[in-house]
Amino acid sequence: MSFLAFLILGLIAGAIAKLILPGNQGGGWFMTLLLGVVGALLGGWIGSALFGVGMDQFWDLGTWLLAIAGSIIVLLIWGLITRGRNKSTAA
Repeated sequence: MSFLAFLILGLIAGAIAKLILPGNQGGGWFMTLLLGVVGALLGGWIGSALFGVGMDQFWDLGTWLLAIAGSIIVLLIWGLITRGRNKSTAA
């Protein structure tokens, strides 16, 4: 898969992961899409390491499921990291 196709896959996977996992993870939509690209990388790595499945074809269902699952994992971790940052202190 080309680099541009992988970026598009990650951006779409991040948006789908945000729809599946709504909430305030911090960072807005741009950060969510960026985390989707990182999640697609993670999903591809997990898929190849654990299942021997790569992300070779853009239109393959397995590729999309791995990218979305990786994006959900990254969004969950990001939500845990940024959980306490948005709270304002009461005076």
